[in-house]
Amino acid sequence: MVMPAERTEPVRGKQPGSRLISIFGDAPDRVLVVDERGAFVGRSSERLRVSLKGTVLRETPLFDLEHVLLAAEAVSLSTDAITACAEAGIPIDVIDGKGEPRACLVASALGATVRTRREQLRAYDDERGAMLARAFAGAKLTNMARLLRYMAKYRRQTRPALAAAAMLAAGAVEAERRVLGALQGATVHELRQQLLTREGIGSAHYWRAAVELLPADLEWEGRETRGAEDRVNSALNYGYGVLYAMVQRAVLLAGMDPYGGFLHVDRPGKPSLVLDLIEEFRQPVVDRCIFALCNQGSTLVTGGDGLLTLDTRREIIRRVEARLEVPESYGGKRYPLRIILQMQARRLASFLRGDAQEYTGFTGRFG
Repeated sequence: MVMPAERTEPVRGKQPGSRLISIFGDAPDRVLVVDERGAFVGRSSERLRVSLKGTVLRETPLFDLEHVLLAAEAVSLSTDAITACAEAGIPIDVIDGKGEPRACLVASALGATVRTRREQLRAYDDERGAMLARAFAGAKLTNMARLLRYMAKYRRQTRPALAAAAMLAAGAVEAERRVLGALQGATVHELRQQLLTREGIGSAHYWRAAVELLPADLEWEGRETRGAEDRVNSALNYGYGVLYAMVQRAVLLAGMDPYGGFLHVDRPGKPSLVLDLIEEFRQPVVDRCIFALCNQGSTLVTGGDGLLTLDTRREIIRRVEARLEVPESYGGKRYPLRIILQMQARRLASFLRGDAQEYTGFTGRFG
């Protein structure tokens, strides 16, 4: 790929809240999603052109784009399109029908931020790593508790017993979060298993309550990750896959190594830092979208192959993209969640370099 000048900031100076292209109807998107099987993505002047069997489906100005997401089989890319995205700092991600990330094409210079990466690797063996692992786990548990309380609020009048049960579950999740600060360990190695145990207990409370808060006709029995075939878990997994691509982009633009995590263990091919940072945004972005979709009567449909249908996947992408445009409180101001995600990654990089004295995980407000 082309190697542009080293960058640690977003490549274009877009202002928070600016409205750009629309891929799905009226939804304001900065992500070009290609979900037509057999589509071809090429460059036409300063635009990316998506065509299928010789018919142009859409053209998107490169200036407007922040991300390209390929979400279908047999999609082709021209070298001109790849080079144009590299020059503009636009990552190209590939996900499969289950939302599993399969590949990521990025400009070579996004990995050239040496100082940040050196400090990131050093932090694993000192108190910074332990602080970050606590922050990621704590933010996840806080967001779980807040989403349960948010959902309970709308059932107090119609289903008071269910609302009370959800509030109790939220309290149990929050209790696990409070324990995190008292755990002993000066490094990630000493602390990780204790954190994962408390996070696992809190998550069990959360998912049991979530099952009861969704319509019974979904026949959802609980959370499953890989290999899940039921509609709710499939929708959650697909939504996480879309979010994962955006979190990875934020990590790369902030100059960090996606594979050098803290809470998640190191394994070959496992982008541990992306999995760490995504924990702060699962509930505010994906869970809230999918639970709302289920409770509003929208239909989750799977095809004969056991995968969500194209229309269902498009709806999930549309809702996740729309959710990322919603302003939330951050640092005393309000920004769209997509901006907060990038700012949070930059804050993490600043902490690792020693430019910031602390790092606080992001927690949503939920209404």
